[in-house]
Amino acid sequence: MEYIMTTLSYLWNIIRSITIIDIIDIAIVAFVFYYVYKFIRERRAGKLAAGILILLLVLLLSDVLKMHAMQFLMQNVFQVGVIAVIIVFQPELRSALEKVGAEPFKSLRSIGESKSGESSQTLAMITSLTEAVCDMSLDKTGALIVIERTTKLGDIIKSGTIINANPTAFLIRNIFFNKAPLHDGAMVIRDNRLYAAGCFLPLSTNGDIIKDLGTRHRAAIGMSENSDAVIVVVSEETGTISIALEGQLKRNFSYNTLKSELVSLLVTENQQQKKVVRLPHIGRDDDNKSNGDDNKSN
Repeated sequence: MEYIMTTLSYLWNIIRSITIIDIIDIAIVAFVFYYVYKFIRERRAGKLAAGILILLLVLLLSDVLKMHAMQFLMQNVFQVGVIAVIIVFQPELRSALEKVGAEPFKSLRSIGESKSGESSQTLAMITSLTEAVCDMSLDKTGALIVIERTTKLGDIIKSGTIINANPTAFLIRNIFFNKAPLHDGAMVIRDNRLYAAGCFLPLSTNGDIIKDLGTRHRAAIGMSENSDAVIVVVSEETGTISIALEGQLKRNFSYNTLKSELVSLLVTENQQQKKVVRLPHIGRDDDNKSNGDDNKSN
């Protein structure tokens, strides 16, 4: 009984000594651990992290059980462990740091866009892009379109040809025409302008990608792993429309679902609240689009 009272008294003294700064400190640490766990769980790094945890458990057990040989081995492994983790997790660490650096500027960018009226330009670009993509899907014309967001893609743009034109559906279709000189590379859209074409993208090294996906889709996934860009892909074999984002590939989009997805990704909530979303139509109505979607799904 005396031991319990001593323990409770000790805990009470600890609680009484906690200040507001301590609470904030604990909350920040919990927040960081939560997002690190969430980031690792959603990527291949989760398996590597599990392996590191197993090694840590082996080190602790070797210390408790006085297994000197194993303890010596594990200590030497962990002496170079920091460098090894940086090398092994290099793609994931780069992606995480890019997101941390880009996140504070998203709200500022949204404020600037809502003031400048750029949302209407974004909606017009989305409509032209959706129009062209669905037409190319019907014709089974391969296409790879990168829409730049907060992560700048200057190194990707340098690998292609600068165009800097208004992104009309007609121009997009002509660039990806199979006899056009720039049709093999990727198109980059920057600030709602068709900025470059014929660009080269990094291929994904993810071994879990299904074998059915070709080079165009692997390039789209690789680009999404290295930036926050939205990448639209049209399959040359099946005409299937896909979107790559944050290392993930969503497939089988129709006209309406593609337009809706792009609006949700590229137009901020403030922009949508300030404007009733009236997407301009170019030469066809939604009913015709729906019929076209059914044909594409077949």
